[in-house]
Amino acid sequence: MNELEQALATIARGADEVIKHEELVERLRSGRPLRIKAGFDPTAPDLHLGHTVLLNKMRQFQDLGHQVIFLIGDFTGLIGDPTGKNVTRKPLSREDVLKNAETYASQVYKVLDRERTEVRFNSEWFDKMSAADMVKLAAQHTVARMLERDDFAKRFAGQQPIAIHEFLYPLVQGYDSVALQADVELGGTDQKFNLLMGRALQEHHGQPPQVVLTMPLLEGLDGVHKMSKSLGNYIGINEPAIDIVTKVMKIDDALMWRWFELLSFQVSLDELARLKHEVASGALNPRDAKLRLARELAARFHDEAAAEQAIAGWHAVVRGEGDTSLLPLAEIVVPAEGLRLPALLTTAGLTASNSEANRKLKERAVRIDAAVVEDAQRMFGAGFEGVLQVGKRNFARVKLVAG
Repeated sequence: MNELEQALATIARGADEVIKHEELVERLRSGRPLRIKAGFDPTAPDLHLGHTVLLNKMRQFQDLGHQVIFLIGDFTGLIGDPTGKNVTRKPLSREDVLKNAETYASQVYKVLDRERTEVRFNSEWFDKMSAADMVKLAAQHTVARMLERDDFAKRFAGQQPIAIHEFLYPLVQGYDSVALQADVELGGTDQKFNLLMGRALQEHHGQPPQVVLTMPLLEGLDGVHKMSKSLGNYIGINEPAIDIVTKVMKIDDALMWRWFELLSFQVSLDELARLKHEVASGALNPRDAKLRLARELAARFHDEAAAEQAIAGWHAVVRGEGDTSLLPLAEIVVPAEGLRLPALLTTAGLTASNSEANRKLKERAVRIDAAVVEDAQRMFGAGFEGVLQVGKRNFARVKLVAG
């Protein structure tokens, strides 16, 4: 495989679609560093593994010698991305946008190379636009074309309101590509309409249209829905290493392979195929393959030492091998009279409710320091310290302190 073929294979890994492939080949053959753009609306201050799918692809482009542009949509955030919404999305205030944007840089550099990343804000050019300029931009597309977009079409057919400013969002995102003279724009599959808008507007402004590369939306811990903080099925990149490890270990074995393809830098596609074969043949326990992914992700967002400590803590609880004192200690404030065990499990985040905790106790699925407990009336007061466990993979080391 020659250098160009290797680059194309790296770029294609995990990608859903490349528009247009022949244009990408042509630009790579030019030998010049390409300008790779990906936009992020600062709608929330914390990033999770779902966001890193795009960041990982950006890092791969960096490693191939290209210029990555991390675009913070501080202006588009004021509009509110209507993608996938069946109602008008509430715009953020300028203060909220800027506050959220401030936290981005420290997080993205856990994946991107700081020295090879150009951080831009699209308010740089939109704040300079007059009302007349915005009208000219709006004139470059039709309502009929806008209604070809799936979410707009569904809302229109269902007689759900569509605010006029929502039509501006794809135009504004597309114009970012004009302002940045992007060669390639990355985005999720749900952003395809907006990404193609960039191509159309670049052609209108006499620029070569950007190549569009769409990435799949990463399924969350439930293996069904897109990873989302609102659904609670996410792993935040700022979470403690032990939380990253324990959450990765909870995912379904089938989902593990998709996560490997989209999130791993250390496992090549050839090696991934070998791992799949070994698991299918019984030569490798899927748990051990999953531990490899968990270790890599914990090390990426923390460091090797933290990852190893987290893995050791996981082994100590789940496999009964090692010292549980390696687990991070969470303090829980309790009232003077203490907490009954179901309330303690719920407060520790191990059960969703006291009723679920009671069910788990009846199922003999609750352990304290590796010993099965069943007494729902048992009280715990300040001074208690130990490892609470519900099921095989859900656990926490806690210390109770007086409120």
